[in-house]
Amino acid sequence: MQDNHTFSRSKVSMAVALALASYGTAHAQESSSSAAAADEPRIEEVVTTGYRRSLEDTAALKMDSESIIEAVSAEEIGKLPDVSIAESLARLPGLTAQRLNGRGQVISVRGLAPDFTTALLNGREQVTAGDNRGVEFDQYPSEVLSRVVVYKTPDAALVGQGLAGTADLQTISPLEHGEKTMAANVRYQWLENKGRGGDDSGVRYSATYIDQFADDTVGLVLAVADMSSPSQADWFEAWGYADGPDGSKVVGGAKGWVQASELDRTGLVGVLEYEPNDAFRATVDMFYGGFDEFIGRRGLEIPLQWSSASLDSYSIEGGLVTSGTYSNVKPVIRNDADFRNSDMRSVGAKGTWDAGNSWSMTFDANHSSINRTDQILETYSGTGSWANGQNMGATDTLDFVQTPGGVIFSNGNVNYGDPNQLVLTDPQGWGGSRWGDGGQVGFNKFFTIDDTINQLRVSTMGDVEWGFVSNVEFGVNVTQREKDMDNFEEILTTGGGVYDPVTASVSGNVSSIPFPSSVPVGTADLGYAGIPAVIAYNPVAMYNSGVYQKINFVHRDVTIKSWNIQEDVTTAYGKFGFDSTWGKVPVSGNFGLQVVHTDQTGRSESGTGEFNSLVETNVSGGRSYYDFLPSFNVTFEVGDDSYLRVAGARTLARPRMDDLRPGLVFSYDATKAAAQTDPNDLDQSPWGGGGGNPELEPWIANAFDISYEKYFEERSGYLSVAAFYKDLETYIYNQTVPYDFSAYPFEGPRPLTFTGLATTPQNGTGGSIQGIEFAISLPGATISETLDGFGAFFTYSYTDSDIDYDGPSGGGASGKIPGLSEQVGNITLYYERAGFSGRVSGRYRSDFLGEVSGFANGRDFRTVESETVVDAQLSYMFQSGPAEGMSVLLQGYNLTDEPFVTFENDDPRQVRNFQSYGRSYLVGLSYSF
Repeated sequence: MQDNHTFSRSKVSMAVALALASYGTAHAQESSSSAAAADEPRIEEVVTTGYRRSLEDTAALKMDSESIIEAVSAEEIGKLPDVSIAESLARLPGLTAQRLNGRGQVISVRGLAPDFTTALLNGREQVTAGDNRGVEFDQYPSEVLSRVVVYKTPDAALVGQGLAGTADLQTISPLEHGEKTMAANVRYQWLENKGRGGDDSGVRYSATYIDQFADDTVGLVLAVADMSSPSQADWFEAWGYADGPDGSKVVGGAKGWVQASELDRTGLVGVLEYEPNDAFRATVDMFYGGFDEFIGRRGLEIPLQWSSASLDSYSIEGGLVTSGTYSNVKPVIRNDADFRNSDMRSVGAKGTWDAGNSWSMTFDANHSSINRTDQILETYSGTGSWANGQNMGATDTLDFVQTPGGVIFSNGNVNYGDPNQLVLTDPQGWGGSRWGDGGQVGFNKFFTIDDTINQLRVSTMGDVEWGFVSNVEFGVNVTQREKDMDNFEEILTTGGGVYDPVTASVSGNVSSIPFPSSVPVGTADLGYAGIPAVIAYNPVAMYNSGVYQKINFVHRDVTIKSWNIQEDVTTAYGKFGFDSTWGKVPVSGNFGLQVVHTDQTGRSESGTGEFNSLVETNVSGGRSYYDFLPSFNVTFEVGDDSYLRVAGARTLARPRMDDLRPGLVFSYDATKAAAQTDPNDLDQSPWGGGGGNPELEPWIANAFDISYEKYFEERSGYLSVAAFYKDLETYIYNQTVPYDFSAYPFEGPRPLTFTGLATTPQNGTGGSIQGIEFAISLPGATISETLDGFGAFFTYSYTDSDIDYDGPSGGGASGKIPGLSEQVGNITLYYERAGFSGRVSGRYRSDFLGEVSGFANGRDFRTVESETVVDAQLSYMFQSGPAEGMSVLLQGYNLTDEPFVTFENDDPRQVRNFQSYGRSYLVGLSYSF
């Protein structure tokens, strides 16, 4: 593709911010001596470097924790093991990542969807960039973090805990670090995939400064990370699989794209600590994350069985039409663009005072906010319009073959790369006649998300002699959260007509128009799908060229997409620690209780009709409730560096934000109102609808865990075997229930009843999820001195569940809930010695039900095919001379070009989506002193 046809964008200017973040979790394990040991600096003690050091730090964290945890630690200052935090976490036992645009984005813990995992930054709950609660971990630059700790079992002092797990992202404590350090990293990235309309190279850099002042009573950390990361992909997507001949299934329609994207991300972090004496310590911290992503797509959308196209010949294998010929095919040429921009800020202050007699007081306050803006732009072209049921352009005849990568076409007779044969138009008549003869030639969607959390926590802790209880902690945490989503959509038509909002139509002879000379037109290569060339242009330039008439899409479905949710959550807790012996076995741990009061309110609009017939009404609702969450963690030291851990807890996950909106798409049938004779017969009620439910209560689970851990000499490695069982007392399903429509407007006869049936999310019965986990971190030297420098890290988990995401009736994929892969495995083989480091890693997850963006950017569930992603890295650190402290490295990602594939009907041949991103490589320098 020629350069003047490629997508372009300006790089987001780096926002100036100080980030000040405390090291370690604020959920305050300070009361136990074991947790204090976990927080002690290891930098001066550790003689190993690189990946081995990361594994040793992780082993120390696990060994000293009272809870069952997993962790990943930075190899060096400013350097976590992987490019994405999500990919680093996906190597831990029981954790998996779902990829988006080729990178790990969201995390599933123990087979539960991302919404069941909470993210903390230095122990404080954070806002989320998504339109729900699931954390998009790619928002956080890995270079500004020291480590991430995932709590699989909570304790009473862990506020903001998730039902599946709690991921605490931690930054560096400058006073605990204890020495002046400066570090910098720069990496150049390039892609194997090229020529799809965007950049094929990028740069990322980071810098960290750590220092101590005033006789080591003041500590400072400043860190910055910035990257510009491209991605290019081939993308196939099927509409779905329709009923075909002889009881078979056949592709109903297909999209073939080439996609180019670029992610610009900036993160700034800093920590300011003050500790004038042993009795007082204060920390002020801030984090800023700027995220700006552009995605451009070019290709064909080809209506087939679900259109006026005709299946003339075909071959059937195993109930699926695997090849054939369609005639009367009228493709829609698509040139689309997606934009996302977000700014995340987090500011916290924490102070701890020694009150004497081994008691202390802690004050902790936090403000976290994010502003996100998305735009999804679609533009259409083709051989001519299809208005009022009449085809105004040429059709095609296409042969097709169903392959593991989707549908491949051949032998077409229309040149989709020739601008002289094509026009800006509505080839399929998607807009009907209301937009004139030119029809709907594009669609534009805007939505914004604002999420704010204010949090205040006060706690006290100290040593006691209360029987076997040796220390206690009491606290109160108040969290206020407000999240807004505002949605706007517009229709693009060809200019020339006059839109009448009363009749909701365009008058005048609006014909298809040629491509304007002001917008350069080139071609995109869809050879992977059998289409040699497709018209390609910059859709943003086309949108701004003046050729479109832009009409506000006033519709009931658009109305209910905007909402406001407010939550006030007060948590009071008491935690009791003990450290004793049971016979000759040392026993330590804690038990406690959280009392959680929630007051939630949802506001939105309900709607019916469209344009001049649209009727909207403001609605609100909510409820308040208490939850009681007991927990315990017990550790038995059953041998030298051998521990048996047993834990239990009652945990919760709050409902999805969009499920809490009160708005409905509703209907009132005047004919039914006139005919109804029995007000109790809701099947005959004139009222109906579907939407959200602001009175939802959380998912609740009773969880039990057991883990055996054996640590090798000097914590150089470990072996762990664990099992867990979660009994979900409640789960949230869409159910059709009686609904009070008395506040809703109507036209026609007054009904006998204002009660009708509405399909909304409801709390229902749950089920169980259980699994086993195995991990071993094995340095070669523990086997033989001759293997010193070699090592392996291996994890495997098996998870099973009897929960159906559509409810006990089995309306969905029975036995599957979103995010659950029955089998997950990871292996890393490494060698590190004399400054040289090399490793290769592979992570596997079996099929799972993934949440993806479907039609109209709505929520959709699809089965994601099993995948194995292989990465590798080589590096060398200079040990002496003028280059001492400098490292050179080469990294390769997705080395086997593993695609992201979804399918339906439990048949992997029925491919819904196939994304191939190719390999990417990075070369870079790191320097620290």
